[in-house]
Amino acid sequence: MKKRASRKTNEVSRRDFIKASAAVSMAAVLGGQERLFAAGSDKIRVGLIGSGGQGTRDTISCLKSSRGIELVAMGDLFGDRLNESLEKLKGEEISDKVNVTPERCFIGFDAYKKVIASDVDLVLIVTPPHFHPQHAKAAIEAGKHVFAEKPAAVDPVGIRSLIATSELAEQKGLSIVAGTQRRHNAPHLEVMKRIHRGDIGEIVAAQCYYNIGQMVGYWTYYEKGGLSDMEWQCRNWPWFTWLSGDHIVEQHVHNLDIINWALQSHPVQAMGMGGREVRKLGNIFDHFAVEYEYPNGVRVLSMCRQIEGCSIREGERFVGTKGIAHGNGVIEGQNPYKFEGEFTDPYEQEQIDLIASIRQGKPLNHGRRLAESTMTAIIGRMSAYTGRALKWDWAMNASKLDLSPPAYDFDIDFPASPPAVPGKTQLI
Repeated sequence: MKKRASRKTNEVSRRDFIKASAAVSMAAVLGGQERLFAAGSDKIRVGLIGSGGQGTRDTISCLKSSRGIELVAMGDLFGDRLNESLEKLKGEEISDKVNVTPERCFIGFDAYKKVIASDVDLVLIVTPPHFHPQHAKAAIEAGKHVFAEKPAAVDPVGIRSLIATSELAEQKGLSIVAGTQRRHNAPHLEVMKRIHRGDIGEIVAAQCYYNIGQMVGYWTYYEKGGLSDMEWQCRNWPWFTWLSGDHIVEQHVHNLDIINWALQSHPVQAMGMGGREVRKLGNIFDHFAVEYEYPNGVRVLSMCRQIEGCSIREGERFVGTKGIAHGNGVIEGQNPYKFEGEFTDPYEQEQIDLIASIRQGKPLNHGRRLAESTMTAIIGRMSAYTGRALKWDWAMNASKLDLSPPAYDFDIDFPASPPAVPGKTQLI
């Protein structure tokens, strides 16, 4: 769509504060029993921030996960995207749980604030990754539980912000569940249990891959036409580093999260390479290869690629002194294993786990581990972009890299940055 979306402002009617306070007090009395929500109702009121394809899918999974959940507010940068999402939701089996009125539909860069203010208990943050730290911070400060899609951020400044938000959520007793759904996937859970109890011995090396096609078609590409620079880039967010973090961060973070999980650590340094062989869209690379060094000298080879016509490989592999484990539920060697059990769709299971944590008053906080897995991807990108090896501690504590634009306004002059050039792009 080439027309610029309207930027309407909607007023929000707030529920009676005294009733809400009474509900919170009753929840404290109930202790381990299911808590009350939304001013005396047992319903968990959900607000969606970011109503694209993934936001719509996550909302369906959330509404399917349990009884007593309703979607009451939605926000997005673009009105057409929000309307498409709302129409889809109304056509799904969970349509009876969609209670979104025109007054609770918000458009623009400040839509997230209005969703958070709409008397919701849980906020689903499924915006372009650049906005995740900002939106999570606002939600936790307002006392809302959070589901935050991966990745945590796109730069070290954003990572530090998300970690601080995670610490605040801990203090407030709020859940932050991450969209790293493999952590809720039965085959991965079973393999990790066996890795951590020593079934493959000591891990001496590992590999992970996300080598697929270009993703054009899966993500709609909008032509520039009469769109402003900012609107065009926001509509095409997967192909711009400041919005997506590049595909090593936006997509390959899944595999790197599994690596950190198995090794129970983050890397200490990274050396990477990458480039653009065939990609013409935006300013991101189409391939990366990174060698990460973890504690005890364990080396991990990471590869990701988005180029059509090439061999596809996706997954994780761990080499131990007693065998080899694969993230998809297979172990070879002295203690062979193959997962053959039943399991729930992990996209649904992560929502089931989140809702259970809220109802039981036992918050889950995945903020730091999401931040560390994302930072693992970010240092790989930073190394590949600059051609420089770098250490985790420097990137986490000293890097000043902040990819934020000068302002969030569709009318500002904001031309896209050129693609990085290894050996010339500066390490910041």
